Amino acid sequence: MTTDLTTIDVMIAGLYRSISGPAGAPRDWATERILLHPGARLMPTRSLPEGGGAVDVFDLDGYIASRTPFFAAGDFYEVEIGRREWRFGNIAHVLSAYEGRRTPDGPAFFRGVNSIQLFWDGTRWWVMSIFWDNERAGVTVPADLAVRGPAPNS
Repeated sequence: MTTDLTTIDVMIAGLYRSISGPAGAPRDWATERILLHPGARLMPTRSLPEGGGAVDVFDLDGYIASRTPFFAAGDFYEVEIGRREWRFGNIAHVLSAYEGRRTPDGPAFFRGVNSIQLFWDGTRWWVMSIFWDNERAGVTVPADLAVRGPAPNS
């Protein structure tokens, strides 16, 4: 991982790289700790069988504990396929479309969108939160968001 935390491209590429790898391989949680602000939150959403949705709210340690069984069970590579970025003052909001794959260049077995909020402290960016949802019947990644290949630096 580069120590240059002054570009959003580096931050986003680091997020995807840190959780990707073969089954059972340790993920790069040290990089996650560098990228995420100590108070950051990771918030996966999901549909409920009875309708509606739910969200889990994790700090990094809670996220690691919740996802370790998934990462141990199978090869997993999350690859950015498109991005929209807005900046204002010390904040940035990134919508990042992704595919989940079994190999870095293989076919997707799911897709979704990460909503990533970042904070500029004057010297570097910090990820403050990641809020995401996956495609399912009736909910697809917008075509104008999934328009390009992997992000720079990935």
